[in-house]
Amino acid sequence: MQVVRLSADTLIAHSTSDFSPIEKRLVDSFVYHGWGRPGSNEIASWNHSIPELASVLSDAGLSGVEVMLEHRLPLTSKRADVVLAGVHPKTGEPSYVVVELKQWSAARRFEDTENLVDVAGVAYNPTTHPALQVGEYVRYYRDFLKTLAPAPESIVGVAYLHNAQDAGVAELWAMAPSDDGRMFTGQRRGELIDFLKSRLSSVSGAGAADRFLGSAVGPSKQLLSVAAAEIRDREQFVLLDEQRVAYELVMRAVSDARAADSKEVIIVTGGPGSGKSVIALSLLGELARQGRTVLHATGSKSFTQTLRAVAGKGSTRTKALFAYFNSFIGADRNGLDVLVLDEAHRIRELSVNRFTRADLRAKAQPQVNELLDAARVPVFLLDEHQVVRPGEIGTVADIRAAAAAKGLSVRQVDLNAQYRSGGSAAYITWVLRLLGLEGGGPIEWRDEHGFSVEVVDSPEELEARLDAKRAEGYSARMTAGYCWPWSDPVGATLVDDVRIGDWARPWNTKAERRVGPFPPSNLWASEAGGEAQVGCVYTAQGFEYDWNGLIIGPDLVIRDGKWVSRREFSKDPVFRSRKVVSDEVFDRNVRNTYKVLLTRGMAGTVLYSTDAETRAFLATLVRGGHAEVGLVG
Repeated sequence: MQVVRLSADTLIAHSTSDFSPIEKRLVDSFVYHGWGRPGSNEIASWNHSIPELASVLSDAGLSGVEVMLEHRLPLTSKRADVVLAGVHPKTGEPSYVVVELKQWSAARRFEDTENLVDVAGVAYNPTTHPALQVGEYVRYYRDFLKTLAPAPESIVGVAYLHNAQDAGVAELWAMAPSDDGRMFTGQRRGELIDFLKSRLSSVSGAGAADRFLGSAVGPSKQLLSVAAAEIRDREQFVLLDEQRVAYELVMRAVSDARAADSKEVIIVTGGPGSGKSVIALSLLGELARQGRTVLHATGSKSFTQTLRAVAGKGSTRTKALFAYFNSFIGADRNGLDVLVLDEAHRIRELSVNRFTRADLRAKAQPQVNELLDAARVPVFLLDEHQVVRPGEIGTVADIRAAAAAKGLSVRQVDLNAQYRSGGSAAYITWVLRLLGLEGGGPIEWRDEHGFSVEVVDSPEELEARLDAKRAEGYSARMTAGYCWPWSDPVGATLVDDVRIGDWARPWNTKAERRVGPFPPSNLWASEAGGEAQVGCVYTAQGFEYDWNGLIIGPDLVIRDGKWVSRREFSKDPVFRSRKVVSDEVFDRNVRNTYKVLLTRGMAGTVLYSTDAETRAFLATLVRGGHAEVGLVG
């Protein structure tokens, strides 16, 4: 990976004379990597903070140390301000110090927390305690750079608040220092010099920097042991029938691949609620316990973030096992034992876009090929009827074709059981036939013991039904087709974009952080505060709750007994251009969208359509009481 790398001697020389060549190299690096041109505030920060560090290195006599500026952490978009590479003064082995540079002059603890701080003059508060921030970077490097595995103690972190005096950040000293991350103020500059001299010697660090930048990337044994404790040792999953078959096939393929130096592809198909994600997490936990190199990946930001929050709860290291499909551009071939690809129907044609940095664009190939190459046993878990965006190509045929082109054997397991929608396979069949995704035409629904369907005449009635279910102790959420604009929040208030007559509610927040009382977008389905918002398919896909209220918008209506898709009513920007997305593709995707939204509920679904003819049609299909499902006459 290309970074701005130079010796401390060079950095010191430019910092005391003309810093502009360093600034230009940093700006050029940002543009080259596709990060966009840095803003004036970031450039000003470089011009102020980097010379301060150069002065410290000069006074410490560490001119031979190698300096890597704005180094990107592997498999993430995060960047460390500086990584110093050198030789340990006592052991003679490679030694590294991660440095975060802060211009803060004053900061205090946020509401008596130890890990969060409020910073004077910073727009986005609270922020992470600087010692914790750099400590997490250090732990991440240990977990993913294989060159550090034999000596994880060889890397440490410091945060240097060069503008601050001790009094200005007095409350921040409550966090005890550690080798992972410690904090120094400008007042403690001498202590920082002494600390750096205890970790780095004056000899050249070029070899150490070469090893760091050339390291293979993959989860470490230490990370995997933590993941095993956090996931596998406390999991409550029971795998039944085809789920157990899929699990055992993957475990056997892993053993065979290692013993015979071979490779095998596993495909697991199943509808919503068939247990694909249970298999995925069971595999992740067990393989981590065995010390295999394994990662879990999805193409859904909401799904991955929620898995990090829930499955990785209590361990920031465990969260690092959850990645995205586009994390594997240029990854080492067979660098992982297993790559578990959940929601694989969301695989895209390419991992790159116009914002991707140039060196990665040069390495890019079809995303399915990148995923096949990344592990000895790639495991694809998918539902072909959940393809909802143009450019998603995660079908069994696509994966098999890509594997065949590489001469790879494929084993497939189809999950027939149903663990969502009250365990009702009949409801899944009803949805597929209702939307024309399965042949035979729509059929009548009669409530079963574990699952109910209702059709209501207004959004007010839909919301009242969900409120009543919540009062009984159930979880419930509203969703809708993407038929209304989606505004940015105004301060801490969401805009009531979804308007039907006098009734109006906001979409879930777009933000990745809490907006007022509303949870971040990726936690809309699972955290309190999401109840009064309307979720769209991109937020709801992959999640479940007890009761599901669905608003079918004017983009899909019944006319003369048949569904008609109307893209002119869609507000989804991905469907704007007919040159990019044909009417046929739009029709398929909008039906798949409503299939996803119809299958989020565990106990029941409440349906409302904005179109009167469609409401009337749905009402003819839904009957109360218990009966066998039969054809509509």
